[in-house]
Amino acid sequence: MSRIGLRPIEVPEGVEIKLEDNTFHVKGPKGELSRTLSEAMKINIDDKTITVERKDDDKESRSLHGTTRSLIFNMIEGVSKGFQKELEIIGVGYRAQKQGNKLVVSAGYSHPVEIEQEENIEFDVPKNTEIIVKGIDKERVGAVAANIRAIRSPEPYKGKGIRYKGEYVRRKEGKTAK
Repeated sequence: MSRIGLRPIEVPEGVEIKLEDNTFHVKGPKGELSRTLSEAMKINIDDKTITVERKDDDKESRSLHGTTRSLIFNMIEGVSKGFQKELEIIGVGYRAQKQGNKLVVSAGYSHPVEIEQEENIEFDVPKNTEIIVKGIDKERVGAVAANIRAIRSPEPYKGKGIRYKGEYVRRKEGKTAK
């Protein structure tokens, strides 16, 4: 029994929802999102409450129940509040800067790495060692942040690299340790 799938979703003020066939559309103050959901789910829309039910009780329906509810909740949260991931850069000479719609990261390579800003994704660089990725789609924000982190993932010996804010990197001893 899916505990997450059984929870109702409250729709905040200023958010419009619409269900056509199996495509769920959400429009809010920050933007607009749509997603095609599984046919195995039945979505009930009351005044300002959405509930997700299974049409049958087979294995695929049970596995999609909580996932579908979470996807709908994240869409509503994204268009009303938005999502953000914060990254920090650690290392001598490692830095980031925003040039127009590009994020330029110097991470110890012979050339700076440039990342184009996608639709509904925004970069913010408050300091040259901090990057904030903002957007309305939680999945895209996480994917872009992971791509930035993959430019130079943190290494365990000196801890240099790009990591999520607050991420713990387990440190190792070097060869000279006895």
